[in-house]
Amino acid sequence: MPGGYSYRLLRPYARFTRMEPYKNWSREELIARLQHLDPHHDRPRPATTPQGKPFDFNAYPKRKIALKFTYNGIHYGGMEFQRDPALPTVEGVLFDALVHTRLVDRAGGLEGCGWQRCGRTDKGVSAGGQVVSLWVRSTLGSKAPEEAAPTEPESTTSAEPSEDGPGLEGDFGLMDDFDEAPTNNSKPTEPASAALEFPYVFGLNHILPPTIRVLAWSPVSDEFSARFSCRWRHYKYFFSPRGLDLAAMSDAAARLVGERDFRNLCKIDASKQITVFTRRILSATIDRADAHGDLYVFNLRGNAFLYNMVRHIMAILFLVGSGLEKPSVMTALLNADPANPLPPFREGEEPPPIVTGKPDYLIADPLPLMLWDCGYDDGVLDWRTDRASAKTGESTKSPLPGMICDLERATITAALDEHFLKAAEAHHKPPKQYFPLGAPGVEPLHPGAMMSVPLGGGMVKRAGTYVPLLQRKRMPTPDEVNERYRLGRGAKKLGRKAAPTPADEGDE
Repeated sequence: MPGGYSYRLLRPYARFTRMEPYKNWSREELIARLQHLDPHHDRPRPATTPQGKPFDFNAYPKRKIALKFTYNGIHYGGMEFQRDPALPTVEGVLFDALVHTRLVDRAGGLEGCGWQRCGRTDKGVSAGGQVVSLWVRSTLGSKAPEEAAPTEPESTTSAEPSEDGPGLEGDFGLMDDFDEAPTNNSKPTEPASAALEFPYVFGLNHILPPTIRVLAWSPVSDEFSARFSCRWRHYKYFFSPRGLDLAAMSDAAARLVGERDFRNLCKIDASKQITVFTRRILSATIDRADAHGDLYVFNLRGNAFLYNMVRHIMAILFLVGSGLEKPSVMTALLNADPANPLPPFREGEEPPPIVTGKPDYLIADPLPLMLWDCGYDDGVLDWRTDRASAKTGESTKSPLPGMICDLERATITAALDEHFLKAAEAHHKPPKQYFPLGAPGVEPLHPGAMMSVPLGGGMVKRAGTYVPLLQRKRMPTPDEVNERYRLGRGAKKLGRKAAPTPADEGDE
């Protein structure tokens, strides 16, 4: 510029030059000028956020899969989805994660994706191997990124990250890092070199809270149902052996095996209108849960279960283990059908009484209960996890490291609680132990003593007297409960139902 001055340096002086005409104006003149200019002043338009193109699920292939996952039930109001739950449900949280990762369409709900669960666990109950089946978005028909021809933009099944729509790359990190070649039992699949799949396990765990962990997924046939294809379910109930006769509990548990009527060992849900309470128990044992014997576990495996059935059974086992009931009381509770009375369980026992109405008793606490595993026919499932990253060659997608850290923290928390107890024992006497009744070294029960009847999970029922089960008030029979519901508030609901509920609930 002439004179050696830059335009940037001279710009402030230009401002003063433009202001020169107004230097001698009065206040009133300036206000009048501003009022004249204001209506004609160009106001900046508000910024608008560009709307992304709606995600079209119909533009993508789908496949039916099974998901195996764990969850800590103490944080949830049960497994089953609810409209307005006081606590989040496991299904609700898992479905939200599937929606967030655009694997299912929220508009269709659980019915729209063909959702089926293996078992319905109650509030506070956990699972180590829960299974659900559903239809999800897939890359079936896609080619690996390195094999795909860049000159084919017309393909609608490309699995490039851009196909997921705006914002999904950050939400479902590595959705383009594909899994091993999938198979599908219902239709032929592409060659292994061409067919690759989304990393379902890592993608969902990336969104889910640490209290729910997806372990594996499996391709399944179109006819597969996590509920009706299941052949058996395995429940575990953990408990402390302190004050319990484990041999007596094992005796009572053995009486459960076989085809049994469990109407006195379940909660009657009148809305289901269930009339058949027979279930087949494959095994029922009391075992050590760890090498130290600090915890034991009741292992129960059967083809199907009724509502709260395991917790009812465990409550009776606690009464037997405490010495308040004999093992034969289990046979009596199973002897509920007058038309098919049970014989004595073993030689020398009296014929069991027929118990047509459930005695009134508290069920066991839900905290120690876990749906451990769900069994299916061989060859039906092919469990898979996400392969190692193609970039690093290492698997950073396994949920195991985080679960190991959680276990370590829980172990340390238990150690802290144990030391709190030791500190308290220096100043306070431990409570008297009356159970199991009559056992060597156990203080005899004297008049006025307060018993702590175990309910599991550290919970007890304080009682000064005990009324034997078979002498207690009887609850209404299932037929009475069902009829009362049909004639009352369930009349309209039952009229809208298209078909009765199948007997196999698979519930706890």
